[in-house]
Amino acid sequence: MSAAKADAHKDIDKLSFEEALAQLEKIVGQLESGEAPLEKSIDLYERGTALKAHCEARLKAAEAKVEKITLSANGEPSGAAPLDID
Repeated sequence: MSAAKADAHKDIDKLSFEEALAQLEKIVGQLESGEAPLEKSIDLYERGTALKAHCEARLKAAEAKVEKITLSANGEPSGAAPLDID
């Protein structure tokens, strides 16, 4: 990726998971429509790849936080009450 394109993707780090996912969904729609010219499609694909990686990293961080919350210091379940799924 060129320096200019790398700079264009720096804003992704500041996006929330929901913002990044919304942008990714929009990009997928644009690519699926087939209406974008080749160069634009390549740029969209590159941004989509960066957004996907960002979303995956955010999800992994959230999973780690949840795991830390629900496990005691020795790695055993903390005894939290089961979820009420009605």
